[in-house]
Amino acid sequence: MAIADQKRAYLCGLAAVLLWSTVASAFKLTLRYMDYAELLFWASCASTGALGVLVIAQGKVGQVLRSQPTDYARSLTLGALNPLLYYLILFKAYQLLPAQEAQALNYTWALTLTWLSIPLLGQRIGRRDLAAGLICYAGVLVISTRGEIWTLRFSDPFGVALALGSTVVWAFYWIYNTRDKRDPVVRLFLNFALSLPLAFGCVLLMGQWRAPAWPGLLGAAYIGFFEMGITYVLWQWALRYAENTSKVGNLIFISPFCSLVLIHFALGEAIRWATLAGLVLIVAGLLYQQRGRKGARRRR
Repeated sequence: MAIADQKRAYLCGLAAVLLWSTVASAFKLTLRYMDYAELLFWASCASTGALGVLVIAQGKVGQVLRSQPTDYARSLTLGALNPLLYYLILFKAYQLLPAQEAQALNYTWALTLTWLSIPLLGQRIGRRDLAAGLICYAGVLVISTRGEIWTLRFSDPFGVALALGSTVVWAFYWIYNTRDKRDPVVRLFLNFALSLPLAFGCVLLMGQWRAPAWPGLLGAAYIGFFEMGITYVLWQWALRYAENTSKVGNLIFISPFCSLVLIHFALGEAIRWATLAGLVLIVAGLLYQQRGRKGARRRR
């Protein structure tokens, strides 16, 4: 692939990473003005609209209209996982935990994906995967106990469980999404569009329907555009244009540290040493696991 494409891959990848770095602060700020179910609905509206514009701009409306009933059923199922269930759980975790803890714990999704790939995809686990798991979850323990690991007193057990549970939902979504061979933009648009009535139903069931304050709407629109919609497309473009996908993929490890800086300045949270130490352990475990996979591929 041409060098220009690799540059484009880096530009798309960096744009996606920088945008993802802002969303933990955006979650917390927006949750000051609306509840987690309301945030899911309004952010889903924004992301559906943004993806719809992208579908029109790319001339893919015909692909949407030609979708088979099985395609709509698949999108409804995937949409129930993401955005519906995933973000309901994640936003509630952010409501209960400091942003620095929620974003660091949620970052273990890559490891959860590895564990679920064993029963669902028939993949085998090696010693390096086990070691990486121990390193990552040692980081989780440090963060969730705020450094008091010997006491095993968790800062908020339910919030911690939700943050980790969101990674399970995301891993299920990712695994089943890889089997969907439709155009990525069309697939994302249908997933979000078909899950929108479900998100509205959640708001009604929880009795939380009300006219949102304009700062909440702005925050939800930002989250919808840059966390739930367009940024996924940017990341897919980055991987598609990449000459070496692993080099582009490594950019994702910048995101949680940039996010901590923004959390400190945007939210005024004092970053705890335990959060930073735990996050370093999580990233180190993921990098260790990734290097093992690269080595195995080279040997094959």
